[in-house]
Amino acid sequence: MNILIFGPNGSGKGTQGALLHDRFAITHIEAGVIFRKNISEGTELGRKARIYIEQGELVPDELTVPMVLNRLLEEDCKKGWLLDGFPRNITQAQALDKALAERGIKLDYVVEIVLERGVSKERIMGRRLCPRDNNHPNNIGIEAISPVMKDGQLCCRVCGANNLVTRPDDQDETAIDKRHDIYYDTATGTMAAVNYFRTGHRVIEVDGRPSVNEVFVILRDKLGA
Repeated sequence: MNILIFGPNGSGKGTQGALLHDRFAITHIEAGVIFRKNISEGTELGRKARIYIEQGELVPDELTVPMVLNRLLEEDCKKGWLLDGFPRNITQAQALDKALAERGIKLDYVVEIVLERGVSKERIMGRRLCPRDNNHPNNIGIEAISPVMKDGQLCCRVCGANNLVTRPDDQDETAIDKRHDIYYDTATGTMAAVNYFRTGHRVIEVDGRPSVNEVFVILRDKLGA
């Protein structure tokens, strides 16, 4: 099973991706990891991408798409993959769709976790990171995963660790708005990419407002397992 997963920052997309990886035993691929791996290993594409990154410019699609495609062709993806964080705009969506078709790689599902912009922003600003494990979900704005108060301190709801921290960019409203401007753009941005896939592909929409487990159960059922 091959899946693209979309959702605004704060929608729980990464968490759902990890759960789908466990459920279906498919490789969870994050676009950012592909970039870092190519750059750290000094691949030809990585060396070219580094030049753009060091100059503060966006890496062009003619480098980005081949890096993603090369990753999808690796051995661990033969039993299925879930691609998270790419494409980010309609141009990338068109290029990826064409590249997959040329190589006979079937895209089975496109998943969109739907969440209003204001709710997404509140969730981002409410995130708190566990110093032991950043993957432990803690959010002061979501009752189901709210940190535990102990001796006057917020503690991780999973392991009990104290001194929860916030990521600086999670508290930067300007940075959050910029990310969301790209995602919610229906003309050329990420939502334009989602809408592009509505023609010719099965797009599954899931309301991102319920709890992590509730969203996963709905998503699992819609994927037919």
